[in-house]
Amino acid sequence: MTLMPQNSADLEADTAVGIPARRPAPPAWLIVAVACAGQFLVVLDVSVVNVALPSMRADLGLSPTGLQWVVNAYSIAFAGFMLLGGRAGDLFGRKRMFLVGLGLFTLASLAGGLAQDDWQLLAARAVQGLGAAVLAPSTLTILTSAVPEGAARARAIATWTAVGAGGGAAGGLVGGVLTEGLNWRWVLLINVPLGAVVLTAAARWIRESRAGGERRLDLPGALLVTAGTATLAYAVVQTEAEGWGAATTLVPLGIALALIAGFLIVEARTRLPLMPLGLFRVRSVAAANAAMFVCGMGSFAMWFFMTLYAQNVLGYTPIEAGLALVPSSLAVVAGSKIAPRLMPKFGARNVAVAGVLVTAAGFAWQSTMSADGSYVTTIMLPGIVMMAGAGFAMTPLASLATSGAAPGHAGLVSGLVNTSRTLGGSLGLAILSTVAASRSAGAADPAALTRGYAGAFLCGAGILVLAVLVLLTWMPRRFPPGD
Repeated sequence: MTLMPQNSADLEADTAVGIPARRPAPPAWLIVAVACAGQFLVVLDVSVVNVALPSMRADLGLSPTGLQWVVNAYSIAFAGFMLLGGRAGDLFGRKRMFLVGLGLFTLASLAGGLAQDDWQLLAARAVQGLGAAVLAPSTLTILTSAVPEGAARARAIATWTAVGAGGGAAGGLVGGVLTEGLNWRWVLLINVPLGAVVLTAAARWIRESRAGGERRLDLPGALLVTAGTATLAYAVVQTEAEGWGAATTLVPLGIALALIAGFLIVEARTRLPLMPLGLFRVRSVAAANAAMFVCGMGSFAMWFFMTLYAQNVLGYTPIEAGLALVPSSLAVVAGSKIAPRLMPKFGARNVAVAGVLVTAAGFAWQSTMSADGSYVTTIMLPGIVMMAGAGFAMTPLASLATSGAAPGHAGLVSGLVNTSRTLGGSLGLAILSTVAASRSAGAADPAALTRGYAGAFLCGAGILVLAVLVLLTWMPRRFPPGD
């Protein structure tokens, strides 16, 4: 919870009797800005390294598998530790976990930027992912704690959603500019001054909050869910290189499912569970996370395939490819900011459904791309439709996923939202990459590549229609105004 500022008379009285005057609570917008800055850094690093991978390979002598793990080491650690990071914030303090996570993230960025061997870079990326997993749930929890539930919170969540989506969108442009203008190391080193600024601001302005009750972490549950989600993420990323039927995919997938099943058994029996299973009896929480997972499956790969299409088919440079997606980045921000204005009138559920339908329409449009397409009709306009719809949908989904939970579970629910989106995105990228590879049949000419990318976008549109069905059949129809 947030502390209310004292009035001047109270401050004078405290000083008169020798009690140090407390600094007035900062305005909510300042706390929202700091929390969103942390979220921006986390999401930016999911995609910022993509355009720098060839330079990393040339400099450090990375193998093709090692190159893949520059991305995967971050995403697996990020997904695997998210629930633990969210619950740790509830028990030990959201501000404390924000500072710890951002500190780890910043130091790991420094280590990665200075890496001299491939193993050093991969280790740094894994620690970056761990720091991000601790940091990300706290960003949303700090924001929802600072802003009362209702229209104001919906607007704050819209800002958080827009900044997060903007971070993913800006990754290609930022990575291209830094790689071509300086070198690949600055893709990671840029986080050091930015992280230091956000750390200083957070230490000064964010007030500490945590759940009441016993401060005891469910260690068996934490170990099982962390190992289970990390192994599941590993199995998913293996599919791109090994395929779905390979033993190197099926074995970790089976282990992951067994670990997650063990986690559910432990949570049903322990006195203070890491994740109270009753949380999923709240329909808005369960349905919103399911929809977030499916939406992530369908839409997360958009930036990946659009960048590949621009560079591999249309011949854009990394900077040109990043600039080409700027209108899409602006569209996702606009969609995120418009959504809370409509939620009180039409309901969060209906706004989310409309947003996902618009996104699906954009994906279907993008699937009509051609090898000699023009920028306006094959990148800019369908990209704007896709990302405006995504921004329109994510704000109400995040609001629904957090509005029905008890305050003591705020960090856990925030971690669950991020985990659903991240795991869904990882699974979707693997599925759509398989579709693209099968449609292109191993050929690397522009026509074959375009055929593969178009198939991936059409499959993404189908997955997004499934997300609409989840919302229509599972999500409650009515919520309090402003939710």
